[in-house]
Amino acid sequence: MRLLRRVWALPASLPGLLLALPMCAGGASVRLSEGTLEVCGGTLGRLAGRLPPACRFDAITLGHVILARDARALDACRAHERVHVRQYERWGLLFYPLYLGASLWLWLRGGRPYLDNPFEREARALS
Repeated sequence: MRLLRRVWALPASLPGLLLALPMCAGGASVRLSEGTLEVCGGTLGRLAGRLPPACRFDAITLGHVILARDARALDACRAHERVHVRQYERWGLLFYPLYLGASLWLWLRGGRPYLDNPFEREARALS
């Protein structure tokens, strides 16, 4: 069953793998942990910390790939991001439009697209 979940989430992991390559080329560290590729630091990690506040993030999960600004951010966000990994295993490639659609719907209704997103609420509750 675990293999099936990983295969189901694989198309969602491909963008994460593609982003991990330049991070690694820029000096990021890589670790395989519990079936998840964790990539942190490097040049792109430092650039992520310089994004405008509305776009800034400490870590982001794309399928079975967790990309983090640095090791401290990864440690702080790991449990939260692992919930997102399980969400990708549940929804597969559908996670992207479902997550973005929920955020758009919340924004149009005057809600908080990130904080009120049900995927984020689940990750906060379970981490």
